Amino acid sequence: MSLELKNIVKSVDGRTHIHTTSLTLQPGSMNVLLGPTLAGKTTLMRLMAGLDKPTEGRVMWNGEDVTGQRVQDRKVAMVYQQFINYPSMSVYENVASPLRLMGVAKDEIDRRVRETAEMMRLTPMLDRKPLELSGGQQQRCALARALVKGAGLVLLDEPLANLDYKLREELRAEIPRIFEESGAIFVYATTEPEEALLLGGHTATLWEGRVTQFGPTPQVYRTPQDATTARVFSDPPMNFKRVTVRGGTTAIDGAEWSVDLPDGDYQAGFRPAHLTLHDRAGALPLQTTLNVTEITGAETFLHLHHGDDRWVGLVEGVHTPDHGTPLTVWVDPAHIYLFGTDGALARPAPYAAAA
Repeated sequence: MSLELKNIVKSVDGRTHIHTTSLTLQPGSMNVLLGPTLAGKTTLMRLMAGLDKPTEGRVMWNGEDVTGQRVQDRKVAMVYQQFINYPSMSVYENVASPLRLMGVAKDEIDRRVRETAEMMRLTPMLDRKPLELSGGQQQRCALARALVKGAGLVLLDEPLANLDYKLREELRAEIPRIFEESGAIFVYATTEPEEALLLGGHTATLWEGRVTQFGPTPQVYRTPQDATTARVFSDPPMNFKRVTVRGGTTAIDGAEWSVDLPDGDYQAGFRPAHLTLHDRAGALPLQTTLNVTEITGAETFLHLHHGDDRWVGLVEGVHTPDHGTPLTVWVDPAHIYLFGTDGALARPAPYAAAA
């Protein structure tokens, strides 16, 4: 049950929404589409499902060209962030509804509905109406209706975006279990790097209609092949600073560290969580000016100016320095990536290369 996109392009009214893209999704795999709003995630999923036809290229399912095949004729299920259930039907009837449309026998419907309800932990709620359920239970009902069809491809378009934090955490933990039990190809779209890391599997990073990298999720996170991928796979986005390498060393604010790269200009990149307010052995002191603080409870976002560059630091604890005051922050060179002026990765952060 492999899905292969071969050099697909999607254009509308002369504007390219998806640039030339080739992807192969293996049977029984979890695949995350990670990118900001309007990066092309939903468009790519619609092409996978058959809801839209590519302007160029082919969509292959198990080696068969299904590019022009209707979505009704494919074994595809799709769940959106605006989860939809039939309010007048019980949970049982909601889950059973696609099987009834397919003309499945009554006994087979009952077996599959109850098996899916058990997997989704909905068995005690089968006689209830959707409006009698919590938000998380309603979304599980929508997922169950998608899974009960036995679809080989399940597309989840930001399915947890409209749930509160507690419900999102609950379902994030359950989705990998559901995925393992179903054996389908899962494709999950999200704007949140943390969600991609929690789901695991493989991740494709998207930026302005281009897939910038695709591979095992930890690998894409630790070794982004370019600055765009690094920016996408970091929340808040990765901080950057122009640096120059001379004689195997480079520096920020006069603080030097050794790098094994040819002389030239580079972009140093480091994630917000790797900035600290305390000196540590080997860390580089960076002189900044505080612009704004955002306290989230156990952590504080520091919005900083470093010359013409704007950085964000994510530090533990509650910190309330006055806005506009000079602030020294530290970063360990082991957490600094170096990218060429063309954006390509020149040297991964040493911590990532050692992982």
